[in-house]
This record gives sequence, C-alpha cells and structure tokens, in this order.
Amino acid sequence: MKNVIKHSKKGILMVTMLATLLSFANETALFNIKNDAKKTILTLYNVKQGNLLSVKDINGVILFKEYIEKSGTYNKGFDLTTLPDGNYIFELDKDMEINSIPFTVSSNIVDFDKENEKTIFKPFTRVKGDFVYISKLALNKEPLKIEVYFTSFDSNDSELVLSENIGNTKTIKRIYKLDGLKFGTYKIVFFTEGKQFTKIIN
Repeated sequence: MKNVIKHSKKGILMVTMLATLLSFANETALFNIKNDAKKTILTLYNVKQGNLLSVKDINGVILFKEYIEKSGTYNKGFDLTTLPDGNYIFELDKDMEINSIPFTVSSNIVDFDKENEKTIFKPFTRVKGDFVYISKLALNKEPLKIEVYFTSFDSNDSELVLSENIGNTKTIKRIYKLDGLKFGTYKIVFFTEGKQFTKIIN
C-alpha cells in the first residue's frame, strides 16, 4: 500500500488551466434592508430554493439559520434589537458564492455596514476520469490554499499528498491528475478568506 501512496504522490500533476471566467461571476446577491426602531425587513433577490440564510456573531456562532424554501425574492422581518451589543453578520450561502453584510447592535440600535457587503466565490471542482479541474474567482486577488489528502481502501489513515498556496491572481485554475482513484479516496480541502470547503472524490 505504501507503493500506492507514493504512486499517487507522483501522479498528482499540476497544470495552469486556461479557460474563460466562470458564468457565476456576475451572480451576486442583492440585499435590501429597511430598518426601523423595532423591526428589520430583509429582502433578498434572485435566491434559489435550498440557499442558506444565517445570522452569525463575530466568532462565527450561528444564532439563526433558515433554508430558503422558494426561488425568487425572499422577505423576512427580524427583531435584531434583542441581540446583545456587538458585531454580527447576515450570510447567504448560495451554490457558488457566499454573500454577507455586517451589522452592529448598540443600545438596541441596529446599524448595517452596507459598504462592507462582501461576496466570497467558492472553489468549483469538476471530475473527469482521473483529472479534477478546479476554478475559483478571486476578484481581490485573495489567496487560496489547497490541500489534497489520500485515503486507501485498506486503511483509514489519511495522508497529505499535496499542499499549494495560490495568490496574486483574479482567476485561479488548476488541473490535478489523481492516479490513485482505483485504490482509495481523495479529499480536497480549500481555505480562503476564513472559510473552509471540502470536496470528496472517489
């Protein structure tokens, strides 16, 4: 089995992929917020069924979450004045991106920081044969760390076979050749902008 792992290490081929920008580059969530003394009305446009809306505190603890039930426009009222003073974030997790807008609660007053509304594009992976194609938009040239792990069918031990840090580019594209698919499973872990994404390939 050691030979298989060595072979899989040698079989990982990294090539810069030349392609056009992914179509999801133009798909950004639009937040519309109406805020009065007691209630905040949140409107989201172009949502899809299954998107996840959540409210998180500054430590990433989820205080509220709801899966969108209907595609189109989403409206909901929130009483955010009951939250303890502090910094929070509304986050909409979509298929290929995460949209967020921060807000602050201070003495029962809610203030949204619309200037810091943010979109994080998720890494996109596609498997074809022994090759995995990875693409990610990084419009602000934010770095992406990729780790590839291999677990053989004979063992539960996972071994890191590739680690790569990519930055200083708006379009990240890679191709990896995974020669060990007949002998085990690959796990690709992505780290970017404080987020972690995982893809299992078997």
